[in-house]
Amino acid sequence: MANEFYDLSAQTPQGRTVNMGDYRGKVVLVVNTATQCGLTPQFAGLERLHQQYKDAGLVVLGFPCNQFGSQEPLSDGEMEQTCLVNHGVTFPLFAKSDVNGPGTNPVFRFLKRRLGGWFGSRIKWNFTKFLIDRQGRPVKRFAPVTKPEAMEAEIRRLLA
Repeated sequence: MANEFYDLSAQTPQGRTVNMGDYRGKVVLVVNTATQCGLTPQFAGLERLHQQYKDAGLVVLGFPCNQFGSQEPLSDGEMEQTCLVNHGVTFPLFAKSDVNGPGTNPVFRFLKRRLGGWFGSRIKWNFTKFLIDRQGRPVKRFAPVTKPEAMEAEIRRLLA
């Protein structure tokens, strides 16, 4: 079902439930993040995309994850503050989530099922990115090393 994404929900760092249906009609970029990862500088590029295209209908959603080298050891509140103060992040962040294994966040379970990676659906590292079109369909998965600016043409295409 194309709109299955909109049936999902996730918790904010404060424990509030957010329905993915709130993003209906938007282009959504879902990213598993970490504040102490070598790829953490990507926060700047993700924030730039958020600022540049939010009025056109893009929303970036950050899901912190501590499953890769324990690179997100902070509490949800500390992580959110670090992202804002150290990286200028204003896009929505969610509570720490597993992206692999039995406790996988339902958003990532859905995305991995729809868009497997090169070596299976398992997420290999922080900053794996999933792009979802305005109809809630996952359309592209990007590797952790893919810089946010490299996704810009695909984002513009989906926003058009």
